[in-house]
Amino acid sequence: MNRTITKANPQQVDDIMNVIAAAKKIMRQSGNMHQWADNYPTTDVILHDIEIGGGYVVEDDGTIVAYFAFLPSPDPTYAKIYEGNWIEDTLPYHVVHRIASYPDAHGVFKSIMDFCFAHDSNIRIDTHRDNQIMQHVILKEGFTYCGIIYLLSGDERLAYQKTK
Repeated sequence: MNRTITKANPQQVDDIMNVIAAAKKIMRQSGNMHQWADNYPTTDVILHDIEIGGGYVVEDDGTIVAYFAFLPSPDPTYAKIYEGNWIEDTLPYHVVHRIASYPDAHGVFKSIMDFCFAHDSNIRIDTHRDNQIMQHVILKEGFTYCGIIYLLSGDERLAYQKTK
């Protein structure tokens, strides 16, 4: 298998939305009933990621199997952290958002993190309290739980950071 990660383009949005639909199905099946509700992320959110140069696709042998956003700091929702502290809070960082993959695409999170750490040594990520799958892979990849952040909507997220 040949796995590649490249910047997404607008022509790939339908394929990306199919990946997101599959990821939502996995979330619901695993008991995560509230994350990515109300049609989030929308096509407009993905197109905005692409427009600002932060949307990426993971392809296995030329077929899109995953999507993620890799965005430079500052992220306004990361400005305040509650019940904890960031590991490093003075240097620029990148944030990884909207990771979605097909259930049969294995090792995607590790591939994404290898890609991200090749571009920045300070990465932050967050997930919903009910997303046990994501919490597991985040910790497995060596991230440290740092505390709680709140999205612009007011929703709580568990926040993690890893520096190299």
